[in-house]
Amino acid sequence: MSSERLFSLRNPWFTTSVAAIVGIAIFSAVVGFIWLPSAQSDAPFQGIWNAICSAAGVPQSWLPGSTPVVSSTQTSTVRLTAGLLADPGPISIGRGATLALRCTMCHGERGVSNANTPNLAGQYPVVVYKELIDFQTGARTNAVMTPMAKNLSDQDMRDLAAYYAYLPKIVPVRSSDGAQAPEIVLTGAPMRNIAPCASCHGGIDNKIGSPWLNGLPAAYIKAQLLAFESGVRHNDISGQMRNVARQMTPEEIDAAAQYYAAAGTH
Repeated sequence: MSSERLFSLRNPWFTTSVAAIVGIAIFSAVVGFIWLPSAQSDAPFQGIWNAICSAAGVPQSWLPGSTPVVSSTQTSTVRLTAGLLADPGPISIGRGATLALRCTMCHGERGVSNANTPNLAGQYPVVVYKELIDFQTGARTNAVMTPMAKNLSDQDMRDLAAYYAYLPKIVPVRSSDGAQAPEIVLTGAPMRNIAPCASCHGGIDNKIGSPWLNGLPAAYIKAQLLAFESGVRHNDISGQMRNVARQMTPEEIDAAAQYYAAAGTH
C-alpha cells in the first residue's frame, strides 16, 4: 500500500487537478465578470471596474463618485385597438383639413410629398394618430415634427388622422399579384425570424398600427429601417421593427425600400 499522501503537492494528480480547477475558475471569472459585460454598449458597463461591479450585481450608487444611470429611451405609450378612431365624421375631417395646412410644405397639399418625406394620403388613421403622439411624448424625435406636434391636442391629432385617411391613396403602378415582390417582402426570412413585410404592411393583412407603405419614398423607407436597426428610432411597440431591421441585410433593406416606393405614382 502506497504511503504517499493524497492531498500533497508531491502528488502529480492532486496538483494537476487543483491547477485545472483554478484555471477554469479564473477563465470563467474573466469571461463572466469582465469580457461579457464589457461587450455591452450600455454606460454602466464601460470600464473594467464597472463591468465587474455590474456583473456582480453591485448597484452603481455604491461605487465611489458614481451616480445612477437612467435610460433616456422613451417608448410608445399608445394603446392600439381595432375600434380606435373609427367613424370620425365629416366635422372631424374638415377640422383636420384646416390643421393640415401647416403640413403642406413637407407632406404636400393633398398628402402626397414631392420630397423624401412620407406620403400621408390614405394612410391608416391609427398610424398618423400614433406617430403624432409619439412625436409629442418624445418616443419618436425629429427636428421638424417634434415642435410641430408639441402643442396639438388629442382632438387635433384625431382630426389630422381622419383627414389624411380620407384622402385617396396613391394609384398603384405595379401588378397587385406580388409576383415581382422581393423575397423579404413576400416570404421574409424564417431562419432569421423575419416575417414577410406584407404580413404586417399588406393591403389585406394589416397589423394595427403598421403603416401603409405603398408609394412612400425609397429614401424615407430606407432611413427608417436603418434608424430601427441602430435603435435611433425606438417607438415600435414591443420592439418588433427593431428586431426585424437588425436581422435584415443591406441588400434586403434596399430591395424593400425600392419595392414599396415603386408601388405608386403621383
